[in-house]
Formats: sequence, structure tokens, C-alpha cells
Amino acid sequence: MGKRKKSSRGPQAKKKEVLPTTFTCLFCNHENAVSVKLDKKAGVGQLDCRICGQKFQCAVNYLSAAVDVYGEWVDAADAVAKEDAAANDGYTGTARRRQPRPAGGDDEDAGGYDGDGIVGDDDEI
Repeated sequence: MGKRKKSSRGPQAKKKEVLPTTFTCLFCNHENAVSVKLDKKAGVGQLDCRICGQKFQCAVNYLSAAVDVYGEWVDAADAVAKEDAAANDGYTGTARRRQPRPAGGDDEDAGGYDGDGIVGDDDEI
């Protein structure tokens, strides 16, 4: 008595995962609005948003993919944002600035309340 012979199957082809070529826009936040085109002969990667019209170009080589162009765009936008923040001394809000205190010591009543302050009760028993 022997074992049953199993039917032999050929090697299964592995599915190659495809990297995306459309991404979310950094400026208008629309998903799948940014498309990337690679021209490897010219060595240029082009990225453009079909909603807000944002465009970006960078140099690519024969190993580059669409994700690489998008990553360089993110890095470039981040660098510009940091540069602007440094130019504005880090102030990006709309809050009012504090008025400087008048010189002359730590006088609590200076320019403020002119009342009697805390008054003790005279009705104590």
C-alpha cells in the first residue's frame, strides 16, 4: 500500500506590488489629486495637482519612482515652511502682542485698580 500521488502544481507567480502614482495634495488636501510623471530619458520627474494647480519638478535617475518625486516635494515644502517660520521668528498666530509694563518698579496699582483694595469687616463679634 502506497501513498496517493499528488498532482504537481507549477510554481506560483508572485504578485508584484505596484507603487502608487497618485497622491494627496499637501496644499488643498484632496486625495488622489496629485499625479506624477517620470521622464527617465530626460531625467525629470514632474508632479502636478489637478485641483489647485500646484506643480513641482525634480531630477530623477533610472532607479527613481513616483514615490521618490512625491517625497522630494514633501521635503521641499517642509524646508520652505521652516524657512518662513525662521524669518517670522516663529510667530505664526494672530494673537495680540503684550503691551510692555511701564518702568518704575513693581507697583501693583500702577495704571490699574484705584479702589481701596481688601477691606476688613468691622462687624466682627
